[in-house]
Amino acid sequence: MVVENTVGVRRQVTDPMLEAALRYADERHWDVLAGARLVEDGGTLRCSCGRVPCPAPGAHPVEPGWADRASGSTVEVHRMWRERPGSSVLLPAGRSFDAVDVPEAAGFLALARMERTELPAGPVLCSPKRRLVFLVLPGATARVPALLRALGRSASSLDLVVRGEGDYVPAPPTRVGTSGPVQWARPPTASNRWLPDVGELLGPLAYACGREAAAARGR
Repeated sequence: MVVENTVGVRRQVTDPMLEAALRYADERHWDVLAGARLVEDGGTLRCSCGRVPCPAPGAHPVEPGWADRASGSTVEVHRMWRERPGSSVLLPAGRSFDAVDVPEAAGFLALARMERTELPAGPVLCSPKRRLVFLVLPGATARVPALLRALGRSASSLDLVVRGEGDYVPAPPTRVGTSGPVQWARPPTASNRWLPDVGELLGPLAYACGREAAAARGR
């Protein structure tokens, strides 16, 4: 990726994490944050935070007040990765988007139903922990409990988590320990620049999560 610095000099970006962060900030206008990174230690990978065990090795914020450091400025993004090259790419929720996090099987079932009904899903992340994360318009956190009740369901009965202000999602090509990289199940494109409202997606997501919960009880 070729970018221009603040004096207009073009140069090549070689850090894939920085390249992705710049793309999210420049093309999608999302705030990004440089998180922890994976480091090799005696032939094994460990998290740069030094915690053993680390619950999300190489894929979490590294300091208190991290939300204040996130930025959509490409100048600030360059500075963050200059200070900590190779850092993971984190996207703060509750700003440009909220995120609905569901089990992988339920997420793909919901995506199939959305495609059949021509319901646009927006960008969808695929976590190596076998979760799908649907990006929706901000404000979903406060609305989901009432929306689920209107569907005859409750949040406590479904493995469905909404991430809003004060939370974050790791973004590709971030790796989560030895589990593998975060990937896009549906990448950001020009056709899904406008995110869906959570109310549009919650019906298929709740149905799919309910199916998965029932199947798990029957095993």
